[in-house]
Amino acid sequence: MSGVNGGNQDVDIDLGRIVSAVWERKARIIGVTVVAAAAALVATSLTTPSYRGETRLLIESRSPNLTGGEGAPQANDPVLDALNITSQAQVLQSTDLIRRVARELNLAELKEFDPAAQSLLPDPLVLIGLKQDPMKLDAEDRVIREFRDKLEVYPVENSRVIAIEFSSHDPKLAADIPNKMAEVYLEIQSGAKLDTHSETAKWLEPEIATLTQKVQEAERKVADYRSSNGLFQTTETNSFSAQQLNDISTELARVRAERANAEARAENVRAALKAGRDSDTLADVVGSQVIQRLKEAEANLQAQISDQSTQLLDGHPRLRGLRAQLAGIRQQIDSETKKILASLDNEAEVSRLRERQLMGQLNGLKADSAKAGEEEVGLRALEREATAQRQLLETYLARYREATSRIESNSSPADARVVSRAVEPSEPYFPKIIPIVVVVSLATFILGCLMIMVVELFSGRALRPSGLRDAEPEAEVEAAPAPAAPAETDAAAPLPIHRMQAEAARFSRPEPAQEEETVAAATPSEPEEPAKETPAARPAEERDVAAAGDQAFTIASVAHYLLRHGIPVAIGISPGGDEGSSASVMLAREIAGRGRTVVLVDMTGSACPTRLMADEPGLPGITDLLCGETAFGDAIHRDRLSDAHIIPHGASDPAQAMRGADRLTMIIDALADAYDLVLVECGPAEISGVSRLTRNELAEIVLSVPGFKDEDVATLVTDFETAGYRNVLVMTEAGDRRSPRPGRRAA
Repeated sequence: MSGVNGGNQDVDIDLGRIVSAVWERKARIIGVTVVAAAAALVATSLTTPSYRGETRLLIESRSPNLTGGEGAPQANDPVLDALNITSQAQVLQSTDLIRRVARELNLAELKEFDPAAQSLLPDPLVLIGLKQDPMKLDAEDRVIREFRDKLEVYPVENSRVIAIEFSSHDPKLAADIPNKMAEVYLEIQSGAKLDTHSETAKWLEPEIATLTQKVQEAERKVADYRSSNGLFQTTETNSFSAQQLNDISTELARVRAERANAEARAENVRAALKAGRDSDTLADVVGSQVIQRLKEAEANLQAQISDQSTQLLDGHPRLRGLRAQLAGIRQQIDSETKKILASLDNEAEVSRLRERQLMGQLNGLKADSAKAGEEEVGLRALEREATAQRQLLETYLARYREATSRIESNSSPADARVVSRAVEPSEPYFPKIIPIVVVVSLATFILGCLMIMVVELFSGRALRPSGLRDAEPEAEVEAAPAPAAPAETDAAAPLPIHRMQAEAARFSRPEPAQEEETVAAATPSEPEEPAKETPAARPAEERDVAAAGDQAFTIASVAHYLLRHGIPVAIGISPGGDEGSSASVMLAREIAGRGRTVVLVDMTGSACPTRLMADEPGLPGITDLLCGETAFGDAIHRDRLSDAHIIPHGASDPAQAMRGADRLTMIIDALADAYDLVLVECGPAEISGVSRLTRNELAEIVLSVPGFKDEDVATLVTDFETAGYRNVLVMTEAGDRRSPRPGRRAA
């Protein structure tokens, strides 16, 4: 709605007038723009140019690994920590470093770094006491202060690089100063590391002497304890008792194996003799040299007996002698076999005796080993102490040697290096003449246009009444005089008045059949139809209108019509401003008094319904809903004098709320689902605003015109019909449509 300025007559900005005003003063604007551009050109040309140089340092760990072991990963190096990078940037801005650079480059002799000493005229601000006299400070302090103003040191984001920027009127100085700062910084860092090495060496010397004595004492205690408890060692990891225990265990295993072997061989020989098997199958028997010689003799006798038996008889003495010799040899073989068995048994017995002896020795060594283990607990404690002292001594010695070597070589690399040196700039970074002139020209042009627009708006020349349109032809507007007589009214009144009067008669009749007949008789389908009515019909229509009387346009009759036809949404238009809005409030209360649910949406600019119905000002309402700043339920409030509900005007900016006007239709649809009637009071809204609200759909328009004349009402109805709104309800205050007093009293 356009009624957002709180006045009875809303205004819009006349863009055409604003553009015309700017165009009329184009020469003045162009002239001022040209003057500003020329002034900017002269000012930038006379300004002393400033040059900027930049040097970049990379912070990294440069300590060499002299121990020969694998170095720690650089990601865990505290030198590369983000806080350390920031700290190094602050070191580069330290006063000591700046003072050293200023001394080495003799910056105090340059006017750029000490303008107060080189100036011939005193500073006016110093004379009036608004500024401290710089000459009260030392020359170095003035140089340092000016140096800091021109210096900028910052760590480059997401890197370990520190940038040093310096601006100066001299391009050579702009490059030399950051390079000199980087050199001095590296020297300071290297010197700090040398000082650290020197202090470390001084501290390590007495510590190493003390640790040497401690190591000697610890090793002496270990040797004394070992000798006093007999804890001798054969190797670095094995003691004498453990070595003996190991040897006896090995010997015992070997003796047990020999015993088992001897017993097995003796049992084998015994089993063979007992079973009567031939001794030739026994390895121990066959391996005996005596048995072998006896076997050879037996074989020879066998051969002789076989040879002689072919020539001699069996009873021959020679054969008998040979057989007797053979029997004797066999007896010797049996006797020798038994001797072999006895020797095997003796061997097994010896092995058993040896096993018993070894077992006794083993048990004794176990007891000694257990005792030695208890004594070794104290020995290991002494050894750990000696080892710890020895390792600490070796560490101190390594660090001491490294520190002394660095001191002797008088060199220690700083944990940083220059990755980009500043070069002498060829172009100044300030002032940029062309960009400055362009920006000043555009700014002057835009400010000039804005000033003209503001003057036009505040003077009111660029404002026009809201909804102002081309006037209707004067003949049509002046063709609606006040009806003095029935015949005169029929002849001069335009068509909307007839329709409005017919609707009034329709509202005054209670019976539906009579209403339909009246509408059919009073609302023709063609615009020319009223001109064709017969003279006899006109007096009857006038009698119906006169019979309707004061009830035709009353609040009660409009409420009766809305409820009777079940209209869900009605849009209230009040051309008279707050007077008509008050009548809309009475309409809502009238409908609520008839037992129906009704909500009034305050879309007026003056917030008149909100003042009449809300309990307190400042409640959230429709503008807050459109801006999305309040919940739907929080924007609905109860009327303080009836059962009707109201959505107040709200506290948000109406202009911002109108940007969300597309949501208004959804809000009204949601309210129509919950209430019998949604009454949207728009105040003195124009027809175009109503069309945006209803989206050019058919809507029930309630025209609240208390105190309006018939001619004005007819003109309004004609405008709405021309815009396409056929359902226009005219509402005056209770009882008298020409006098606004009863309506105001009711409100």
